[in-house]
Amino acid sequence: MAKGRAWQRMLSGRRLDLLDPTPMDIEIADIAHGLAFVARWNGQTRGDFAYSVAEHSLLVEAIHAHCHPRAGPLWQLAALLHDAPEYVIGDMISPVKAAVGPGYGALDARLTAAIHLRFGLPAVLPVQAKRRIKRCDRISAWLEAVRIAGFSEAEADRLFGKLDRDLAARFEIRLRPPKETRDAFVARHAALMAEI
Repeated sequence: MAKGRAWQRMLSGRRLDLLDPTPMDIEIADIAHGLAFVARWNGQTRGDFAYSVAEHSLLVEAIHAHCHPRAGPLWQLAALLHDAPEYVIGDMISPVKAAVGPGYGALDARLTAAIHLRFGLPAVLPVQAKRRIKRCDRISAWLEAVRIAGFSEAEADRLFGKLDRDLAARFEIRLRPPKETRDAFVARHAALMAEI
């Protein structure tokens, strides 16, 4: 039996091997485009546009900048790219990831390492940086859950941790066409790269 294809042709023309990705096959335009068309919450959100992973990533980076203002552009970049592998593997809600098992995590880790190396980040983030970004990710999840995904505040508190309401008030959820989100993601990436 022939071996199955494990690569995907990207719009940039690159051929990304999903099982053995290399930094040379990673392009920010591909990441931004893919993430702008991947819906968070399995698309179960209010509004005229899906809430995309690209929009979520921009929010997590903004939360990170607010909560960790001295972290510097390298770690802001890590926050922006925290879900970057989802440009090719999609966004699965946590219960599905658990059901899929460790294979998903291994695939995600390989893609993350290649993406990080491509943009000058360590293949594996330091524990403290990873924890900070995860905290910001959970803040974003709480905001999304309550504002656009139909969760009550009490339910979001149980699932994502109790959120300081003053902090929550500082951030908005944006729903916009994928092209606008894609362009905003590329622009933010360029701005951070210019600061590094």
